[in-house]
Amino acid sequence: MSVRVRFAPSPTGALHIGGVRTALYNYLLAKKSGGQFIIRIEDTDQSRYVEGAEDYILNALEWCGIVPDEGPKTGGDYGPYRQSDRKSFYKQYADKLISEGKAYYAFDTPEELDEMRERLKEARMANPQYNAISRNQMKNSLTMSAEEVNQKLESGEQYVIRFKMPKNDDVRFKDVVRDWVVVNTTTLDDKVLMKSDGMPTYHLANIVDDHLMEITHVIRGEEWLPSAPLHVLLYEAFGWQAPQFAHLPLLLKPDGNGKLSKRAADQLGFPIFPLNWTDPETGELSKGFKESGYLPEAFMNFLSLLGWNPGTEQELFSMEELISEFSLERINKSGAKFDIEKAKWFNQQYLKNKSNDELAQMLKAETNIDVDFELLSTIAGSMKERITFISDIVESGDFFFNAPQTYDEKTVNKKWTTEAVHKLTDFANEMGQLENISPEEAKEKFIAVLSKDNTPLGKVMPALRLALTGAGGGPDLMEIISILGTKETASRIRKAIEVLKTSN
Repeated sequence: MSVRVRFAPSPTGALHIGGVRTALYNYLLAKKSGGQFIIRIEDTDQSRYVEGAEDYILNALEWCGIVPDEGPKTGGDYGPYRQSDRKSFYKQYADKLISEGKAYYAFDTPEELDEMRERLKEARMANPQYNAISRNQMKNSLTMSAEEVNQKLESGEQYVIRFKMPKNDDVRFKDVVRDWVVVNTTTLDDKVLMKSDGMPTYHLANIVDDHLMEITHVIRGEEWLPSAPLHVLLYEAFGWQAPQFAHLPLLLKPDGNGKLSKRAADQLGFPIFPLNWTDPETGELSKGFKESGYLPEAFMNFLSLLGWNPGTEQELFSMEELISEFSLERINKSGAKFDIEKAKWFNQQYLKNKSNDELAQMLKAETNIDVDFELLSTIAGSMKERITFISDIVESGDFFFNAPQTYDEKTVNKKWTTEAVHKLTDFANEMGQLENISPEEAKEKFIAVLSKDNTPLGKVMPALRLALTGAGGGPDLMEIISILGTKETASRIRKAIEVLKTSN
């Protein structure tokens, strides 16, 4: 059977990067195996539905380069791909379990459920729940006569359908990441399968849809591991072959203490969503990785290594290489610390590997800068070794576009000397007589000016940089001169001399 995997987000808000990683791992396995990657929107909990969340999720995955073979927008032979459009599918399966004595109707009111929990607390039950013991004292089809049950159903009394958890039974299943998992049913409750509004819970809809869509591997977050025993029992109850399970490790805060949350990301000042997200209730804007300047390919490369180990020292992977190298067996059990500095490093590497023209095109697309494309490409090439984000070319390289209005005070105090001013004056005069100049020619002219009285390079170079850029450090100075041109270079030197006079 061909590998078929699904990513099944709920449209209850923005897509957390943990969800993006889950989607990525599903996608990588499908592509490596020549299988299908499916997106299914799990919107059975209508009370938590957030307007715009589904579109946000699909757009975010598209930006990441995670393109489904089947899904709400793509279509496919196993649709519909929204659970709310599949509502008619689920009741028949819940009824089948009831007819076979594997599930039951429960007519308990919220008040009666609260009373049950209070009784169990008073009896010092560590985990008060609706289970194989407490169900015998509740209002359900296991404690009522068939006549009473039919009467309640015919009268339209509200009910839920609960799974009848076996008593004191070991549930065993093999997880690709965690190996064998064994859980005794005494720790499990009789989960609701169908809610009183006629909608299935996640547990029933998830199992039915995975079966009908012929899903072969369920790759999901560690937080779903406690639900896996129930899911295994449901597969057994229906007589279906269960898929292979792989529960992914948590993404942890940078210090390793606890799960990475939006609050933690906000406090530490980095994004946690792929794209900008505006909370429809509060209007709060959460900045995304895209809008923060990250390239999608760098973001995917970074995220792929948070929980998966290629088994080599290689860190930079194209999507094609990730597909080729990926395997579920190399996913770690332990949580992965989120390191935003590493994310920045990946972005730096990907920007470095782009051509000057590609960087210039990105600048044109992302900024309103009005500069000749060829010149912009040259500036990008000069800056590419020093940038983390494409915007740094404009922000850190502002001096390429605008003459400095201020000068680094520390450099002024240390390097702006009478000797430097004399040499800069001579160099400005030389530049004023020339047209275009290459970096090599600029260096020759500068050295020639200094060699007249054997002035060391270090006595004047910092002052020259200060005059041209206003800063004490930056890209290759002779490249800057070549890009600015001889006339602008001379003009900036003279302006600096006029503004700063002689400090020493």
